[in-house]
Amino acid sequence: MAQPDVLAEQTAKTIPSFVQLYLSGRLSQYLLLLACVAGIAGLLASRALIAIAPIVGVAAALANPDLRRAWPHYCRNGAAMRAAAVPAFLLLTGLYTTNLTVWRHELFRDLTWLAVPLAFTLAVPLAGWQRLAVGSTFVLGSAAVGLATLGQYLLNPAAANEAIRIGQNMPAITHVFHISFGMMLALAFFWGLLLRRDHRAGPLLRTLLLAAAVAAALTLHILAYRTGLLLLYTGLLATGLRLLARRNLAVGAALLLALGVGPWLAYQSLESVRQRVSSSIWDVQQFRLGHDINDYSLARRLAAIENARAIAGEHWLLGVGPADIRAAMKAQYEWKDFGLRPGNRVEVHNQFLQALLGGGLVGLLLLLTILFWPLRHGWARHSPGVCFFILIQATVMLVDAPLDLQLGLNLFVFGYGFLVVATERRAQAERVPRISNSAA
Repeated sequence: MAQPDVLAEQTAKTIPSFVQLYLSGRLSQYLLLLACVAGIAGLLASRALIAIAPIVGVAAALANPDLRRAWPHYCRNGAAMRAAAVPAFLLLTGLYTTNLTVWRHELFRDLTWLAVPLAFTLAVPLAGWQRLAVGSTFVLGSAAVGLATLGQYLLNPAAANEAIRIGQNMPAITHVFHISFGMMLALAFFWGLLLRRDHRAGPLLRTLLLAAAVAAALTLHILAYRTGLLLLYTGLLATGLRLLARRNLAVGAALLLALGVGPWLAYQSLESVRQRVSSSIWDVQQFRLGHDINDYSLARRLAAIENARAIAGEHWLLGVGPADIRAAMKAQYEWKDFGLRPGNRVEVHNQFLQALLGGGLVGLLLLLTILFWPLRHGWARHSPGVCFFILIQATVMLVDAPLDLQLGLNLFVFGYGFLVVATERRAQAERVPRISNSAA
């Protein structure tokens, strides 16, 4: 008869401890940490976790015992408000869109723009060691997937190089799209080097982060991810120019010299890089000479840009509506098909042009504001993590439309929330005590 009494006693102890966990704010904080880890796991391997992570983030916000007092922080966070403008603008396009089925689907997808910034402004913020743990998980996880993919390449490099020769790319071993994966590897390289500077990182973690950064760079070169290499060298170029601007001439000049030597060494030593360069040049030549471009990726993208420019010229103010972009491109291909078969008529691989197509100048201005407006503030310009994130995302948007894929959308919004929204929140929190002290 003692067993029910023991169970009742355990239950009585559990309930107060859970209430204490909630009242202390640790429940909200732990849920936000869980959402971040689940989001990273989803980006690297599991699509299901990508959908679950924002829901856990919202739960973290609701679990904040001071939710009512925290709500004004969301309304005052400029980055969060600009993110909220994306679904708001999509609602406006419902007034002139014709494909309501796709519009409803896009509206559901765009709830991520609300959920993730909401979590990073209303939930109890992550502690410094937790932010380090989240960043390290992304860097080490991306490098691990990169090395596993590299191992798959090395099993049959001749076949892989032949695929590269005809313009194909090796996807990640976890089936992540190669452009998104290349962007993740580039981010892992820069964030790995930045996180090593965190005073909380011990010697072992610093060694692992450095090894992960090297592994990410090697993977990009050996697998010849064209977009990933563009992002890597763009970030290095920006770093070199920044060093020169700060009069760190020796290091800046050495880095710029390495930028010239590095690609040459890669071309001379790696068959995959040579195949990628030659296939890319041949690809573009087919478009310029008016040849059959059905089997050439870059040429088909150039054809899509030509057609997209024609559509944007007719709908320059509000666009055709994000839900009607595909139908508008299909109709334009009927007018000018560049000899492409229906199955080879691709969408626009440029996020800025895609924004212009769907939302006109208003949509393009909204995207530019989300990307670059934070750089007006010192808290963003003085954060290397934020600067690298914005630079890499802006660069990839020149050659692809990552926000059109669920993976690319979640990668952007998660990084935007974790870096831009959260950094602005910390900057605002630090500003309040200074104002109070000066008033006193």
